[in-house]
Amino acid sequence: MSFRRSGFTLVEVLVATTIGAFIALVAVATLKAVTTSAEIVDSSVSTAAELRFASRTISRDLVNMYRPKNKNDTKFIGIAEDTGEANSSYMVFYTVSRTKARAEEPEGDVYEVEYYLLADEERSVLMRRFWPNPYNEEEVEPGGMLAEIAENIDVFEVRYFDGEEWSYEWPEDMEILPLLIEVNLVASPAKSGQPIMETLFVNLSKSMGSMEEEDEQEGEEESNG
Repeated sequence: MSFRRSGFTLVEVLVATTIGAFIALVAVATLKAVTTSAEIVDSSVSTAAELRFASRTISRDLVNMYRPKNKNDTKFIGIAEDTGEANSSYMVFYTVSRTKARAEEPEGDVYEVEYYLLADEERSVLMRRFWPNPYNEEEVEPGGMLAEIAENIDVFEVRYFDGEEWSYEWPEDMEILPLLIEVNLVASPAKSGQPIMETLFVNLSKSMGSMEEEDEQEGEEESNG
């Protein structure tokens, strides 16, 4: 009687093991690549959302800029610091807002708002200071609500147009307000990815023109009265 042996040879086992290990390595590498790509996309989406939020916040404050009849009661300062690669801007002005800095405290509707880039070795953040007491600077040191409105900001650059040329600074002693304001924000996602840029333009000449028309109408009414 003869018996037939069943099973795999050593060569077959080695070949099957090698193929299985190769498939496992490919699957792990593919899964890692998909996970990394998803993290990059999520980081980019989050960064873009922060930039849009910062852009809308700055635009709202600029559009609602406080422009009283007495020019001595207004304030607008734009300063640029040369950091080597780009200008880091600082901007402070009065704005009209219905959002209170302190929910349970009595406040008016005129606020001082300040924007600047706070950067160190670990991170860079776009800051917004919202102060409800702008007219008592000599009596009370400026304070207010300080908030981070966007992280990982590489560039915060503001330009001002006076009707003839653009400049990166608007000194406090200027007797007029800029007609156009350009704000550029550049951020890098937390994960590796391409920098994201957000640019906004605010036309102050339209609102200033409407205010001048209202002043003329009030003057005509007073003269007619």
